[in-house]
Amino acid sequence: MSEAVHATALCVGAAAWLMVADRGQGSRRARALLAVGAVDSPLAERWGSGWRRLQMWLGGRRELLCLPVALVLGILGESVLPLAAGAVAVPLVRRWLRRRESRKDRERRADGVVTLCGAVVGELRAGREPGQALLVAVRGTGVMGEAEAGVSAAARFGGDVPGALGQAACEPGLDGLVGVAACWRVAVDGGAGLAAGLDRLEGSLRAERRRREELRAQLAGAWSTVAVLAVLPLLGMGLGAALGADPLKVLLHSTAGLVCLVLGGLLEAAGLLWSGRIVRAGEAL
Repeated sequence: MSEAVHATALCVGAAAWLMVADRGQGSRRARALLAVGAVDSPLAERWGSGWRRLQMWLGGRRELLCLPVALVLGILGESVLPLAAGAVAVPLVRRWLRRRESRKDRERRADGVVTLCGAVVGELRAGREPGQALLVAVRGTGVMGEAEAGVSAAARFGGDVPGALGQAACEPGLDGLVGVAACWRVAVDGGAGLAAGLDRLEGSLRAERRRREELRAQLAGAWSTVAVLAVLPLLGMGLGAALGADPLKVLLHSTAGLVCLVLGGLLEAAGLLWSGRIVRAGEAL
């Protein structure tokens, strides 16, 4: 009975970790490969439907999954310590999820700048004036956010388009607009072809995006190692329960267990932070 209880706790913890863990290139590939043969599977359909309902119920606040996991562990361990840990984990997980979403938004905007360059080139070659071409492309891509109004106004009324683009480039993920502003300024002041300049800029930005994706794919193994480090304590508890021990009781109801729990948690957090820092430093190269 004890082994089954601890196995259940282990499964719940692992499932919660998978729900909130960062989904890198490797995990996306795995889900894509599994989906190839499981698209028509009733089990896969029920799992997908249940996951969508859970997301709707949470309202996008996945950090709240820490609370039911903490409640289960608290009941199994007959202690309030997991509940306190779950309450502390909620804001930390929320902050981490927001940082991840912010990073994804920056990447989405950077990809949008590449699309914007291609759209402007297409409109210019279709015979539109530069201002009209930029206006149509900005409306079509919609990646500038709050800066879109200023850029659109400058393009529509013949204002300082390079200045508006340079100001928009200050927003996260829109660094590529600096190149667009430079091409625009050279085309206006020197008479150079704007379409040719933007075409070369688009190629350069695409090459940079490919380099970033290749580097991320190469670092997928390192991120997998970090994920394994995060799961090892749960596996250790499951192994202890399988051997007939009672890990939760030892950790939560004895002085030595509490000391080990605190020290182990601190070392685990330090190891994950350090490993993540090393991998992120590699991504930034």
